[in-house]
Amino acid sequence: MSFATSWGLEMTGRRLHVLTALSAGCAGVLFGFGLLLGGMANPEKVLGFFDIAGKWDPSLALVMVGAIAIGVPAYALASSRGRSFLELPIDKPTRQTLDKRLVLGSAGFGIGWGLAGICPGPAFVLLGAGSVKGMVFFAFMLLGFALFEWLDRSR
Repeated sequence: MSFATSWGLEMTGRRLHVLTALSAGCAGVLFGFGLLLGGMANPEKVLGFFDIAGKWDPSLALVMVGAIAIGVPAYALASSRGRSFLELPIDKPTRQTLDKRLVLGSAGFGIGWGLAGICPGPAFVLLGAGSVKGMVFFAFMLLGFALFEWLDRSR
C-alpha cells in the first residue's frame, strides 16, 4: 500500500495534480527556509566562504555537510522505491559519462556563483524577499536560460 492510499487518497485526475502541487510547494518552502537558516541566501556569506585566501567563513561547509547527510539517505530511499510517496515515477539520470556540455555548464555555474554569491535556489529566495541584487541576478539567469535554448536549437 502506498503512502497516498494509506491516507485514503485516490490518486487520479484533479486530486493528483492538487496533491503534487501541494507537496512541491511544501518542499519549496522547506528548501527556502533551509537556505535562509543556513545563510545560503546571503551573497556576502557565500562569498566569504569562497574567500579562502582572505577572511574565510567555513560555516557554509557545515551546511553542505548537513545537506549531504540528509540527501544521501533520501536518494538511496528514493532509488530503492522507484516511485515517489505519491506513486509518481522518479526520473533519475541514466547517463553516466562526462561530456563537454556538462563540464562547461558546471564551470559556468561555479564561476557565476563565485562572482555573485548567488545560485538559482537562493535567487528565488532573494527574488521573493524583494532584493534588488536578487532581481538583477534572476533576470540575468533567465537571460542565460534563453541564450542556452537559442544556442542549443541552432546547433
